[in-house]
Amino acid sequence: MTNKIFTVVTTDYNFGNLDIEKAILSEIGAELIPRQCHSEEEVIEACRMADGIFNQAVPMPRRVIESLERCKVIARYGIGFDTIDVEAATQKGICVTNVTDYCIEEVAIHALALFLACARKIVILNREVKRGNWCSGVPQLPRPIFRLEGQTFGLIGFGNIGRSLANKIKPLGLKIIANDPYIPREIGQTYGVELVSLEEVLRQSDYVSLHLPLNAETRNLIGESQLKWMKPTAFLINTARGPIIDEKALIKALKEKWIAGAALDVLEKEPPEPNNALLTLDNVILTPHAAWYSEDSVPELRRKAALNIRQVLEGYYPKYLVNPEVKAKVNLRSRD
Repeated sequence: MTNKIFTVVTTDYNFGNLDIEKAILSEIGAELIPRQCHSEEEVIEACRMADGIFNQAVPMPRRVIESLERCKVIARYGIGFDTIDVEAATQKGICVTNVTDYCIEEVAIHALALFLACARKIVILNREVKRGNWCSGVPQLPRPIFRLEGQTFGLIGFGNIGRSLANKIKPLGLKIIANDPYIPREIGQTYGVELVSLEEVLRQSDYVSLHLPLNAETRNLIGESQLKWMKPTAFLINTARGPIIDEKALIKALKEKWIAGAALDVLEKEPPEPNNALLTLDNVILTPHAAWYSEDSVPELRRKAALNIRQVLEGYYPKYLVNPEVKAKVNLRSRD
């Protein structure tokens, strides 16, 4: 145990307490200061002299990063790290970490649930029953139900979550195709998935599910042109990041029936404005960015995020290092 006292600050968090983090960090003499920041100014004030920072949702752009005087590590609570200017952190010699493997099953299952809700019209049927319409023959449904076997399921992004979802979809008898320019075709073949172009996924699929990070390359990846490639009977599912879809284009597509519907766990702005048209469309299923959650995933996330900070403060490169380029700026040890 080191005699040095470190200061670790949270920019924001939505857990009832920070007992897990405190227990892990106290073993190296680190003091954890909980803060709930809502602006860049508040983050700067809270974190300027911090040795380590936990970040969940509040943005940390270059201006914030450059204000940090002692920071060695920023640990994101999550898989994505789009809240943090990683380039600025790297230039400053700050390790950025995430937790790449904490909610793979939860997100895959949530995407599966949204897919099945679209396919079997669960939300519509529930609504009709509660309105007193026991439509067991369902000939009067506004949209038809098709047999799943023989249909095509498309994945955009074929990382850990996409692969887990593919394994869950396969027994249902659908053909599975995917687009991911960073994954070799041989990996797809291992999972029984054909890797094709983005346009082919959108044109061929009856259901399209997004599983890719938000960055400059993927922001607004799905816009008007891409939505027009899709079948008018197709559904778009998003459990990744809201801004991957151009929301105005999606609303237009849904209103004008370019596609049959959408199931979204994430939106461009969260929570949405009360006048967001997605809240009023009956061919949209919405959940509140909850795909990551389970009673098992939360403590795992918190523990691994805390260990990331602890490892850096102890003088080691963390297990989940987002920016390996930072090694040119800092001299830490590697763990065997």
